[in-house]
Amino acid sequence: MAKAQFHKNQRVYVKPVGTWALIEAVVPQWAKGVEEPIKITYEVGLGREFGFEELQSEEVAVSSELNGGVEWRLIRGQNKWKSADECSHHPYPGTYPVIVTSEENWGGWRVPGAEYDRNPADVEWQARVISHSLMCVKLLRSIVDFAEESPENLPNQLVGIAQDARGVLKAVEK
Repeated sequence: MAKAQFHKNQRVYVKPVGTWALIEAVVPQWAKGVEEPIKITYEVGLGREFGFEELQSEEVAVSSELNGGVEWRLIRGQNKWKSADECSHHPYPGTYPVIVTSEENWGGWRVPGAEYDRNPADVEWQARVISHSLMCVKLLRSIVDFAEESPENLPNQLVGIAQDARGVLKAVEK
């Protein structure tokens, strides 16, 4: 069974065309007697429908460039307990954030539906922080490497920042 990986109005990179587009419609393909769609394609206004493997979310495109190919990506899971109308106050009605830490679309971080419903803005923020954390670690490493390579050229304002960065990396890389 297929599950939607993107949602309407999400900005995606269309790999075959080499351009960014907004998803205009999520198009499920149904089979008689099957409760869930067998395939999902996405209409992005470029003349044909595209499959999941032909699209890339904005978060993936940015993080993979900055993390040397290692990706933690934010995808949207379909809310099974409430319809989009019942949770219209959510930032992305009918979905919740899922952080995927493997090449397949499983493994990673998810939040219970009740917790997401309690405070969706906080959970969305947490999801963005987690999905970009590899990039943050890389930036911290760059600061520490720069400070160690040329400590005499380090401005006084960056000495404390480099020490803090070293402390965070030490805690993360135990």
